Amino acid sequence: MELRFIKATENDIPIITYLADVIWKKHYPAIITIEQIEYMLTQMYSPDALLKQMKEGHQFTLAYLDDAPVGYISIHTKDDKNYFINKFYVLVNQHRQGIGSQLFHHVLNQIPQAQTIELAVNRMNYKAVNFYFKQGFTIKNSFDLHIGQGFYMNDFLMIKTVVF
Repeated sequence: MELRFIKATENDIPIITYLADVIWKKHYPAIITIEQIEYMLTQMYSPDALLKQMKEGHQFTLAYLDDAPVGYISIHTKDDKNYFINKFYVLVNQHRQGIGSQLFHHVLNQIPQAQTIELAVNRMNYKAVNFYFKQGFTIKNSFDLHIGQGFYMNDFLMIKTVVF
């Protein structure tokens, strides 16, 4: 089986939307309500929302196992030194096969000038928090962010200092 990484373009928005829908509905019901999942998918993964993110400089990379898309990551920077991972997901049935680690390291190799990488992760998403610990992230702080319609993101802000 061949794992490949491809920089996503506007033409890949339907693939990202599809993956998000499948991943979120499989992974998140044990963490947040179905209503919040649907709300967040609409807010962050509609074609218009993804196009806006791309135009704002969010770089998406898709992971393919053979010819099937299995995950994606989105990262952006304002100063070419400090980066933020906005989205990082792999199909649940593909977890624990090294895809996430390889995708993360692929993106890391694309930004050799990076000094720090930050991300936000739900505090109850133990699987992801532990994955990020294994990648060298530490918890910077925690926060609760109201995202509309009575929903909150209850997250850790995690950071990795990059050493090449």
